[in-house]
Amino acid sequence: MKTIQGATSPNHVTVRGISRAQWKMILIASLGGSLEFYDFIVYGFFAHYIADQFFPNTSSTVSLLFSFSVLAIGYVVRPLGGIVLSSWGDRFGRRPVFLASIVVVTSATICLGLLPNYQSWGIAASVILILLRTVQGFCVGGEMPGAITYAVEAAPQRAGLAAGVIICAVNIGVLLATLVNLAIQSFLSNADAAAYGWRFAFLFGGLCGIVSYWMRRNLDESPEFEQMRGAVVKQPFRETLRHHGRQVIAGVMAIAVMAGVNGILYGHMPAFLVQQLHYAPRTAALAQNAYLIVSSIGLLFAGWLGDKIPRHLILRASAGLLVVLSYPFYLALSTHSANLVLLFVLAALVFSMASGTWASVLADHFPVHIRYSGIALTYNVAVVAFSGFAPLLATMLIRETGSLASPALYVIAASAVTLLGGAVAPTVAKLSRAPQQAH
Repeated sequence: MKTIQGATSPNHVTVRGISRAQWKMILIASLGGSLEFYDFIVYGFFAHYIADQFFPNTSSTVSLLFSFSVLAIGYVVRPLGGIVLSSWGDRFGRRPVFLASIVVVTSATICLGLLPNYQSWGIAASVILILLRTVQGFCVGGEMPGAITYAVEAAPQRAGLAAGVIICAVNIGVLLATLVNLAIQSFLSNADAAAYGWRFAFLFGGLCGIVSYWMRRNLDESPEFEQMRGAVVKQPFRETLRHHGRQVIAGVMAIAVMAGVNGILYGHMPAFLVQQLHYAPRTAALAQNAYLIVSSIGLLFAGWLGDKIPRHLILRASAGLLVVLSYPFYLALSTHSANLVLLFVLAALVFSMASGTWASVLADHFPVHIRYSGIALTYNVAVVAFSGFAPLLATMLIRETGSLASPALYVIAASAVTLLGGAVAPTVAKLSRAPQQAH
């Protein structure tokens, strides 16, 4: 089979270790990404408070739907950000994109923490909130693809583990958000948390963003990009669409399980546990922290294992288990028939196989000269299709069916798409798991 120059290698017989210099590059990129992702994700943890502050309504459900709609807007704009930032990254380098995105996201996050509410500024407050979330979504659209691209190019022989570190760092960012949530719920009354406590989370995120910029300013350029500087593509996005469209479609289907589950876990679950299932906020936060800790360990193992055996099989195994186990999970959740922390730990064990391999599986599809653009397009299309509207659709499923376990149907559907992706795109699947030649 013909190899693709510059693609990562999922199945090398001999796998070399990662040098200290490579670890430094990966960790700096991943830590910055975790802090930037904190800024974006923290909105979901405080959506029910933000709904009251910026979208007041006599119906709490309608107010929450408005708040989730703003969350969806942040997802919808991500593909545009991914297209623009990844094109710059493939033309001018990964480093300048990293620096620009963190500056913009940090500024937007600080503004969110200081923004007056609807009672003070009226509709202007709601509009500005939407604009700030749009800016965040635009930048995050290029952040995760850039971090994945940088990691697999920094250590191409250990792409699975390197990409796993990036996703683990994102979990750390989300864990940081849940710890902040836990602290606010523990030290403030519910009324104070709703009135002003949630603002501390955004201001803390802004401080983290400043630290992230300070770290990233010393980041070196990707070695593989440096090697091909003289052969950059002037229009990488167009090149991706014209010559790698099939890989994009296969990639979207392959990572549908990741996008769907993350959309539910981070967008819908925090408010769902407290408002509709009536778990104590502190209990819900503890369960989510346990999930993130177990998932972070599990996904690193899955990434490491994906450098030794075909990682697409690990990804599909996770999707298959989610098809079988999602409804029992939600049934136990909605009936309070099992310990909440135990349920989330079990969910972490199952999903970590997918969360630890999807990034390297996706990177396998594209060569160096359009890798950033290919990953960005695929990732953001999947996120919009399966994550952006997950909270809205999960809420609508509950409203239409009357069953608090009905969001499981959404998780099952997203997981089935991943399983179906391997069946309808066998050529691309074989391409991604064949030994490839590094650039």
